[in-house]
Amino acid sequence: MRRGDRCLQRSYMETESTMHRKVQHRVLTRMSATGAMPPSPPERSMSRDSQDSMEDYWSEVRNIEEDCQGGQEEMIERSSMDEVELEEAWLHEAGLSTLVSGTLTDSPAEALLSTLTRSQAAMVKKRLDNYTQTMRKRNKQPIRHVRDVFSTADTSTAEHTPPVSSNGQIAPKLPHWTPPKAHQPCQAFRPVESSVKECQMEVYILSFEEPYSEGVTAHRKGRDCHDCQRIRKGDKDLPKFQIVTPKQGLTRVHDLSSEDIKKIACISLIELTTFYDALGIELKRNRMVRSKVRETGIFGVPLTTLLENDQKKFPGSKVPLVFKKLLSKLEQTGLQTEGILRVPGSASRVKHLRQELDTKFYEDRFDWEQVRHNDAAGLLKMFIRELPHPLLTQQHMPAFTAAQNIPSTKHQLQALHLLILLLPEVNRDTLKALLEFLNKVVAYEEKNRMSLWNVSMIVAPNLFTSRDKTTRQEEMQGAAGAAHLVRLLIIYQDLLWTVPCFLISHVRKMNEAAMSKKTPSSEKTKRKLLRRRNTDREKEKSEVTDLREGVIRVQAPLHAKVSMAIQLDNETRARDVMARFDFENGQGSRSLSRRQKCFLFEVGGNIGERCLHPDTHLLEVYRVNPHCEWILKSRTT
Repeated sequence: MRRGDRCLQRSYMETESTMHRKVQHRVLTRMSATGAMPPSPPERSMSRDSQDSMEDYWSEVRNIEEDCQGGQEEMIERSSMDEVELEEAWLHEAGLSTLVSGTLTDSPAEALLSTLTRSQAAMVKKRLDNYTQTMRKRNKQPIRHVRDVFSTADTSTAEHTPPVSSNGQIAPKLPHWTPPKAHQPCQAFRPVESSVKECQMEVYILSFEEPYSEGVTAHRKGRDCHDCQRIRKGDKDLPKFQIVTPKQGLTRVHDLSSEDIKKIACISLIELTTFYDALGIELKRNRMVRSKVRETGIFGVPLTTLLENDQKKFPGSKVPLVFKKLLSKLEQTGLQTEGILRVPGSASRVKHLRQELDTKFYEDRFDWEQVRHNDAAGLLKMFIRELPHPLLTQQHMPAFTAAQNIPSTKHQLQALHLLILLLPEVNRDTLKALLEFLNKVVAYEEKNRMSLWNVSMIVAPNLFTSRDKTTRQEEMQGAAGAAHLVRLLIIYQDLLWTVPCFLISHVRKMNEAAMSKKTPSSEKTKRKLLRRRNTDREKEKSEVTDLREGVIRVQAPLHAKVSMAIQLDNETRARDVMARFDFENGQGSRSLSRRQKCFLFEVGGNIGERCLHPDTHLLEVYRVNPHCEWILKSRTT
């Protein structure tokens, strides 16, 4: 190449680089002005670390763009959702599709409606009314008018739960769950002194006793609450939240049965919508895209398909094996490596390994020894990006994105909490595995030079982008703001995977309402149920004649002594029962092994199944679920 040509080429490259930086500056300025940018720590807003984090972000965006241009990735067209589709999809996911199908009688929707708070019921009525009005504008008659479901025309949040009709007439009022008396705005979020002297930060009490939408009543009156003073602190200065432990015990997502988790998801959607409405945020929704997806291989295959394939060889798997293997490889070789996740591997090498994984992983022929830590990091991010449906789900991506506009860290956390409970099980479990790994990366910051902010900036573009040509650019711009949400997901993941007790109360009420509505369909069924009931009563008389009020019988099929009567008092906890069985069955190593593997469950009554936390006060559980069985057994997950 001649000297003049080289000079011309160098000049062109410098001009292009300058233009690219100007575009980045304009985008950042625009995002900062609209509130899309995450809060900058005041003491570090112009620091070297912040500048490096933004460079990490834009570097990751460039890597993603180059990967998409160089590959054969199929982009998905997404059409917007009209109002009727939006409301129908919302009602379906909320478990209320029967409101528009005309089959409400004795349905789960009737039980769900009977448990709603006033604000939640008003929100359901608002969505159903919007559906009815939109259908009328199209000159279509809805199957059920909103007046047939809710007897009152007042949409005020102060109204009681509207009664439900089963035959088109105004129905009598359903049993209504009255929430606890509303606290003053955000009173549950109050600072207390930290017991850790070196931390020197405020600790905020976070209560799960009442719905989050009930704690933002000030917003409905047009005022900001105390929590809406956004906390802008550095990586190590995010607010510390302390959970108020309920006497019925903390409940993790994996402590509940799959059927009860589905009910939790329905209630969470209603609560999230009510919560966003109180904060003045529109809850948008993307259309569920139906397109051809790969059924074989690894990359571009739905999580559900991968998990089904894995469970054929390893029953009980919760996270795709290839995803766990990539995380394991990174933990073994990369946690202490400087720039892990940031420094990309060779693009051609990563693509070659991708092809080998696709063809050899399920044949057990893939050589993991050839994978370097930066290769594993590239493959991990590529796996997340190429999922046909985003890890955070297509339909809920707008709700995740909208959370960055909430002006309070506490309210952001509450929104994320409800969104996590809305995710499909495989998405939620896979996200938890990712967050646990990212937390380990941040723990080695002194060696790998990857702060919480660095990690969040790199992960955000991969989580908040999708294979959608109509939204990729806006997602790329919004991903910088989403980095703040990634920080919250990493730091508060244990809290986010805890099920609030107000949602469990909903489930108990739903199950009780459903049981009260069950009626035998024939005389033969009635006689069968009557015989079973009499048999159960005789069994109870013969086996539990010594049981009095406050006395339970715990079944322990894995122990030598399989049954034991326990007298409950105000101090009896689940750990006491576990220790009692261990003592009765001997204190050898075999007994210790059982104690580590067995947990106390409440089964039946008004809950499907719940694994009790060791600190659970059993008398409190007995009072809310007196008809449950008490079983000491090992987890199935």
